[in-house]
Amino acid sequence: MADVYQPTHLPDREVTTRLMATPNDTNVAGDIFGGWIMSQIDIAGAVAAHKRARGRVVTVAVNSIQFHQPVFVGDMVSCYAEIEKVGRTSLTVTVAVYAERERGSAECFKVTQATLTYVAVDDSRQPRPVPAS
Repeated sequence: MADVYQPTHLPDREVTTRLMATPNDTNVAGDIFGGWIMSQIDIAGAVAAHKRARGRVVTVAVNSIQFHQPVFVGDMVSCYAEIEKVGRTSLTVTVAVYAERERGSAECFKVTQATLTYVAVDDSRQPRPVPAS
């Protein structure tokens, strides 16, 4: 794994979600609240899972999450989601989160990474098979 304390560059693939961290998203210490980051991770993971499952998915597990660095007000936060595994009804998705601290700079930091599991569901919210790719 790359040193998360050293600047890096955004991955050379399509970003799943991107937004700016605002003062409304802070904890009592003034950093961006970890729950806000977790919410963004779940949204990005669901976008990728929904696309691959070709329909509704629900989050069933946050398998792992590691916070490497804080996120600050004004950081541009980019989430990159990737399908890691597809089961009969489930999908495992990894999400890498990067923060661009200085707008206009190509450098950023990998601040968080997570693995989540989603299940494809039908209109009755019952598990359904994930279509073949």
